[in-house]
Amino acid sequence: MNKRVAINIPEGMHRLITQYGDLHGLDPDDYATMALQRHLEDLQDIAAAEAAMKRIQSGEDRVLSSKEFWNGLDD
Repeated sequence: MNKRVAINIPEGMHRLITQYGDLHGLDPDDYATMALQRHLEDLQDIAAAEAAMKRIQSGEDRVLSSKEFWNGLDD
């Protein structure tokens, strides 16, 4: 079920959302939703990368060379 969120944004930002929405055939609400979804996905990717980096730095995980990675997978 979709939820509605109301936010106040600067006029210039609203103008850009409207322009980009028009360019892609979306109304401003749909374009803003798409942009927010992409941003949230980026934040999730960043969090996953930071967690992986911490595991590598702590020695819990290690980086494999391409040779190690592909070893045995070619069979």
